[in-house]
Amino acid sequence: MRPNLRSLASALALTVACAAPSAAPTPSRGPGDSGRAVSAAESSYAVTRDLRDHIDVTAAAGSWVAADGTPLDVLAARYDAARTDLAHRLSAVDSTALAGDDLRALGLMRRTLERDLGPLAAASGQSGDTAPPDCHFDPGAIAGGPRALDSLRARTYACYGWAQSHLVAGADTMDRLSILGALGRTDSANRRRELFLALEPVWRSVNGTNRSDSPYRALIALEARPRGADDSPATLQARASGLDPDSLEHWLMAILETWRDATPDSLVEPWDWYYQTGSTSRKLGPQVSRQRLIELNAAVWAALGVDVGALRVHYDLEPRNGKDPVAFTTFGARAPLIEPWVFATYRTGGLDNLNELLHETGHAAHIGAIRTRPAFRDWPDSDPFTEAVADVAALDVYEPAWQQRWLGDSVPLAEGIRSRYGGIVMDVAWALFESRMLRDPGADPNAVWTGLTRDYLHIRPHPELSWWAMRGQLVDAPGYMMNYAAGAILIAAVRARIRELHGPFVTGDSTWYGWVAPRLLRFGLERPTREVLGEFLGGPVSPEALLADLRRMVR
Repeated sequence: MRPNLRSLASALALTVACAAPSAAPTPSRGPGDSGRAVSAAESSYAVTRDLRDHIDVTAAAGSWVAADGTPLDVLAARYDAARTDLAHRLSAVDSTALAGDDLRALGLMRRTLERDLGPLAAASGQSGDTAPPDCHFDPGAIAGGPRALDSLRARTYACYGWAQSHLVAGADTMDRLSILGALGRTDSANRRRELFLALEPVWRSVNGTNRSDSPYRALIALEARPRGADDSPATLQARASGLDPDSLEHWLMAILETWRDATPDSLVEPWDWYYQTGSTSRKLGPQVSRQRLIELNAAVWAALGVDVGALRVHYDLEPRNGKDPVAFTTFGARAPLIEPWVFATYRTGGLDNLNELLHETGHAAHIGAIRTRPAFRDWPDSDPFTEAVADVAALDVYEPAWQQRWLGDSVPLAEGIRSRYGGIVMDVAWALFESRMLRDPGADPNAVWTGLTRDYLHIRPHPELSWWAMRGQLVDAPGYMMNYAAGAILIAAVRARIRELHGPFVTGDSTWYGWVAPRLLRFGLERPTREVLGEFLGGPVSPEALLADLRRMVR
């Protein structure tokens, strides 16, 4: 997952403060002066973003001292000074004398300054992340207060984060990912049920007892209220990827219908569904210890031409209290060279954790390939595309040829495909769930979820359980699940096109990264994603590649 800037800002434990005023530069005059002023502002922008990147990853790592030994409050003071200089330089540029990339660069820098680069004042001392948050709150009172949406989201997400990392299943204390992984490996149906129901504190942290004033139901009402008839962020991001938003929901329904028709129609309990779709992980996961998880991740990417060391990828994979419960990748630096950082939590190995780590390293390989001017050195303008290209290696863990190469064993193709798409169709269901809740925030979320999972995934209804409420994105970034669903369509199309133009890569291809990077990955914000994808695919995006791949499950 790419990072949510709101989450990172919250993790900083830094308070917003007003920057000290200083004299503004003299406004630029004439085309030449404006070009030089943009260049000077862009240099200041690169310094400011680099300082903020260092602050973000230091705080996300749970530290108050950066890797080079600089205290966080010192970095924050430097950042505030750099930000003030940047703000004055940007305001002094005469945009009417600019055109082309310089004009676009100026607009992007001004928007980023306003949206993502607020002033900071360092907090003194630790933030208390090791203590449990106060989760006995009235969602309705917060929803009626100042900054209601951000306040309710932050409070609910903090409770979710604590709950998902402090779960008790019988005599064991586990986290959410460990439980979900165990569901796919546990032969006893009774134990699977016990594990699944142990997730109840997570669901409760998000949806309470499913009353109309639950945290989630209050949150989704706030999310929907200001938008009115405006397009949702997910719709805007789909359009930026070249996806037709009006067709997207129909495509997602086609995916669920294909899954429904390719799987037995008898209903299974949700805990048994995870066991069925987890068969590949169950059989091959024991070969991936935690240590081998890290080694395999590096080796698989090296076989595709990506040296994670040379690419300066940093990993923070150890569990700790207060750590963000959702894996993400971000910039640790971007000037003069990009340094990607991957944050995740792995207490064990296993195929599922390897899949996620390969995905996050895919994000790192993406941003590490960006080669453009500082103003455009950022995530592309489409989250579906961003999530899609991160999966190019992760999806192959379910291919028999990949399994033989890296694990020395394999499962039948149909079984691997079922395991590959088990997670994807669940993401599709979540995306449709959110879309329906945003359209009708007064609906009962348990009923909406029960209908989708019963009718298309053949999961036995449990309307008394809010088991949909286990993904942090539902709270922290409502609508983001659509990026995973849309991204699955995009990556199937991209993978098919790579095979068509460059050849197969399931067992490795040392030329893959060198071929793909300049065609798909290097642009950042330099070119619109829909333009890059349209040129690469040679036509519009469609779900046909994904549906064809999914149908291999019944061959």
